[in-house]
Amino acid sequence: MDLYNGEILSFGLTKKPTLDLVLKPLDQAITIIKKDARYRTTIHSDQGWHYQHQRWVSTLKENKIYQSMSRKATCADNAAMENFFGIMKQEMYYGEVLVDYETLKKMN
Repeated sequence: MDLYNGEILSFGLTKKPTLDLVLKPLDQAITIIKKDARYRTTIHSDQGWHYQHQRWVSTLKENKIYQSMSRKATCADNAAMENFFGIMKQEMYYGEVLVDYETLKKMN
C-alpha cells in the first residue's frame, strides 16, 4: 500500500504461505515504484519469516528500498496494512458465505 494515497500497488494470493507469495508482489510493486523514484522508498512489514528471508532482503537492497520492521509484538510499522486488512475482512468476509479458494481467486 502506498501510504501517500492508500493505493494498493500489488498483492498475492496463494493457498500456502510460500516465499513467492511476497516476492512476486514485491517485484510488481518495484516496477511501479521505479517509475517515480524521486523519493526514498520504505517498506513496512511485520517480522514474518518471508520478510527476513535473504531473497526478500537482497531484493530490497538491490532496489534501494529501506526495510522498516517493528520489534516483536509491536505493530507500529505495519499498522496501516493491519488496518487495511481489518477493513477488508469486514467488507468482504463477515456475514458472507465462505467460498473455496478457486472462487475467491476469481473474485479478486
